[in-house]
Amino acid sequence: MPLDLILSNLEKHIHLTREEQEIFTAYLQPKKIKRKQFLLTYGEVCKYSAFVTAGCLRGYTVDKSGIEHVLSFAPADWWIADMYSLISQKPGIQNIEALEDTDILLLSKTNQEKLYTQIPKFEHFFRILTENSLVASQQRLIDSLSLTAEERYNNFCKRYPTLIDHLPQKQIASYIGVTPEFFSRMKSVMVRKK
Repeated sequence: MPLDLILSNLEKHIHLTREEQEIFTAYLQPKKIKRKQFLLTYGEVCKYSAFVTAGCLRGYTVDKSGIEHVLSFAPADWWIADMYSLISQKPGIQNIEALEDTDILLLSKTNQEKLYTQIPKFEHFFRILTENSLVASQQRLIDSLSLTAEERYNNFCKRYPTLIDHLPQKQIASYIGVTPEFFSRMKSVMVRKK
């Protein structure tokens, strides 16, 4: 059940009473997104954090040459938002798209702020999410500057173990910063090494 999944996600960092759970879940808005449909497009202001209960979303940017750069994936039990836009309330820099039919629970920035007042432990929870996001982004930047493509792929496999055989190779290639052709050759070499 979607609510059980999000409540167990919260329990990793905070404990809620039954009453607090009811307040929180009343603020959630369920939404279904079809494959290739967008939750957010470049230039829109991000007004929600999304929690994935089924399916998978990806966050990406497109450069001036029209090349997509995948920034993140959000399979079930993950949160996703354009953090820059959500926090600043300025036009977003990401597209967030469904890679398959996806069910999400949306929490608006307005309702998130209400939760901070009504249930202060939510400030702790979202601070942890924001810190984890910052750490992951910084690590990804360092990895892209200092690791080989094979090492970046191995890190991808550790971060998203459920997606390795689930995603198209071009999505994984984009995430690790290589062309699909290079990725295919690299995987062939890796298989031969085993």
